[in-house]
Amino acid sequence: MTGNQLREKFLSYFASKGHTRVESSTLVPHDDPTLLFTNAGMFQFKRVFMGEEHRDYSRAVSCQRCVRAGGKHNDLENVGHTARHHTFFEMLGNFSFGDYFKKEAIAYAWEFLTKELGISPERLWVTIFRDDDEAQALWEEIEDLPKGRIVRLGEKDNFWAMGDTGPCGPCSEIHIDQGAEHGCGRAECALGCDCDRFLELWNLVFMQFYRDADGTLTKLPKPSIDTGMGVERVAAVLQGKFNNFDSEVFAPLISTVERLSGRKYHANRADDAAMRVIADHARATAFLVADGVLPSNEGRGYVLRRVMRRAIRFGRTLGLNIFFGEVCREVVQTMGAAYPHLHDAVQLLNKVTEHEESRFGETLDKGLAMLDAEIARLLEEQPGSQLISGDFIFKLYDTYGFPKDIVRDAALEQGLGIDDAGFEEAMQQQREQSRRSWKGKDFDHFSAGVISLLEQGKKSEFLGYQQRIAESVAEAILDNQGSLISRATVGAQVQVFCPQTPFYAESGGQVGDTGTMTWPGGSLTVHAVKAAAEGLVLHSGTISTGTLTAGQQVSLQVDDRRTATALNHTATHLLHAAMKQLLGSHVKQAGSLVRADRLRFDFTHFSPVTPEEIRAIEQLVNQEIRRNTPVQTAVLAKEAAIAEGATALFGEKYGDEVRVVSIPGFSKELCGGTHTAATGDIGLFKILSETGIAAGVRRIEAVTGQAAIDWLHKLAAQADELGKMLSGSFEDALHKVPVLLKRQKELEKEISALSTAAAASDLDSLLAGAVEIDGIKVISGLLKLDSPKTLRDVGDKVRDKMGSGAALLGGEFDGKAALLVLVSKDLTGRIKAGDIVSAAAAIVGGKGGGRPDMAQAGGPMADKLPEAMRAVPGIVARLLEAGR
Repeated sequence: MTGNQLREKFLSYFASKGHTRVESSTLVPHDDPTLLFTNAGMFQFKRVFMGEEHRDYSRAVSCQRCVRAGGKHNDLENVGHTARHHTFFEMLGNFSFGDYFKKEAIAYAWEFLTKELGISPERLWVTIFRDDDEAQALWEEIEDLPKGRIVRLGEKDNFWAMGDTGPCGPCSEIHIDQGAEHGCGRAECALGCDCDRFLELWNLVFMQFYRDADGTLTKLPKPSIDTGMGVERVAAVLQGKFNNFDSEVFAPLISTVERLSGRKYHANRADDAAMRVIADHARATAFLVADGVLPSNEGRGYVLRRVMRRAIRFGRTLGLNIFFGEVCREVVQTMGAAYPHLHDAVQLLNKVTEHEESRFGETLDKGLAMLDAEIARLLEEQPGSQLISGDFIFKLYDTYGFPKDIVRDAALEQGLGIDDAGFEEAMQQQREQSRRSWKGKDFDHFSAGVISLLEQGKKSEFLGYQQRIAESVAEAILDNQGSLISRATVGAQVQVFCPQTPFYAESGGQVGDTGTMTWPGGSLTVHAVKAAAEGLVLHSGTISTGTLTAGQQVSLQVDDRRTATALNHTATHLLHAAMKQLLGSHVKQAGSLVRADRLRFDFTHFSPVTPEEIRAIEQLVNQEIRRNTPVQTAVLAKEAAIAEGATALFGEKYGDEVRVVSIPGFSKELCGGTHTAATGDIGLFKILSETGIAAGVRRIEAVTGQAAIDWLHKLAAQADELGKMLSGSFEDALHKVPVLLKRQKELEKEISALSTAAAASDLDSLLAGAVEIDGIKVISGLLKLDSPKTLRDVGDKVRDKMGSGAALLGGEFDGKAALLVLVSKDLTGRIKAGDIVSAAAAIVGGKGGGRPDMAQAGGPMADKLPEAMRAVPGIVARLLEAGR
């Protein structure tokens, strides 16, 4: 039975038992910033188990894609060296939310394994929690479970908890006996032994208690079921394979590596490990990229980079250079039917792998050479040493971007260890240094005033979708230290909380509104509006007139900048949709800034956008503007909005209900920002620049409306001015400028030739001024320079005519000193050009270096050049004396 068949059989079986099929959630857990990646099937149901969310079904079945790499759950370093560790895996699970409990969960599991999959009961064992008599009795009711196959274990093995507090309960695990040949050989080998003979297949968690902070267990009114079973290990068992990597699940990937490398799987242990690492890491890479994770130097992106670079390094051991993208594409081919979103991301995946492989390849060989040399040194010079030092590992990481895992793998291959503690200490020192140099922008904690408002449950109602003027109350005033105050007078900088406000608080890339707050006899200029915490909006500003007292009735008015900001926000949606159409579906928003004067849009794309593509994007956006389509908004359940095709932005956290902004026939996004009524209000859209800001992330800056018209007016004025400077029109400039540039280059060449000739004409007098120091002819002289090249050209002529000797030539260029030292090859054993130029450069305030026979230098103090020339004989004499 293949992995694909196993997945479908599991889902179909539980669907026939009244379970709702639930799609796998993304690998990026948006609702839990403490978790790097989704690593268990129950994660998407966590809030259901906690009683915080209710769904219209009480039974569910899923096949969840999972990653365990980085953070608390990290299997990365073990992958390739064991039979069953993976960074990416699929978790089959059936769930009950207060519906059925232990009896049904046990019966379903047993029936599926023995009847649906045909696993012999004679090979199966069961563990239960030591105090779970109920589970013991239920398992004993299974007639074909051989007697004596139920084993009680302690809390470490058979009790599961969601955290220190919360739902928890005993669990029961189903194990398979793989045979004595896979065991440790000891007579006492039994279930619970650390060897590989007894393999866990399925974990059934009986969630029946709630654990309080003091450890007290209270029975839940509606106990639940959470189970988990790995596709990879069960497929291997069904196919008679002891190692997961030998199963059909990984066979197409390993075959691809065999074909690319010309080597055979199972030929030797080192190659086997490399092929397994590449196959596993290709799966993790394909799925992470498809879920919006891109290689970077922090967070989830750094974990992906570590995974990719580890695979690339193991590819080097197989003689592979550019290969990883092809293995990842094989993942899409083998798993795309079950996970269609892989096909949608294949273009992005190609670019990510190509970019990361070429980028890392530039430094990998240098880093590996250093690592190989360090390992050789340890093995030869310090045979008793077992560790590669933490400082050395950090140097590789800091200089070449080498993840620690690569060093660990290489060390393991040579029987060495690594100094983890030393590496972490070096990393911590770097963090401390960075922290000391950081110029913090905001406090990373709530002020006393904000805490007080939060404790009172204060929240603001946003009225700004419908109106820009509203009446409210200045319920609370905070001073510039964040403390609550009862009143504020003219000139005071304060933050004001109002329970209702038309002011948009900075969020989702859109800047906060500005405007005024007025009351009888007074006013406040609002220059920033931010949410101090979710729902708690504070208006920051300065008291312009009068005195503001807490509890005062106030009028709030948003100024006209909101209009321009709304135009830019709607234009951002148009831009996003246009790029998806023209560049590909891999384009995803990676950040944005929406202001009144301009917009900035960051997006995933692995090459510069060409001028032709920019023009096409502009044309498509402006075409939509001319259609003057009404902008529609609606509040929907999140699932319904996604089902209708709304784009959810990566990394944004959404509630159960979301606001959908639609431009019918063109764009539909989840968005809480303010927008214009119709696309035609935007008037005009113009892209100003397109640049790269990070690996795989590009940035577009653009203007709309009046700002776009102002930009065009300025451009037209500059064009007219340029035409006048060239005694013609702007159209003439296109023909005249190339002619002028060509003539300029010709004149520069003529000047250079004349300067070299003039300098060379003084060559005889320069050579005639030579002095002899300890048998060595020493020449020095100043030249007029039009470029540094003149100095080198004259230097070549001096070398040709000088014969045996040393020469220092100098000159001024762009207000700075330039120096050149020449030493004939017969004298480099006695004196070096680099030593002479270093001493001379110190006089002009600079430094330099080069080969023994030629060296260059520069310095800011051109007025010291004559002194440097006069000092040459003494410099040579001192160097000769020192060399004796």
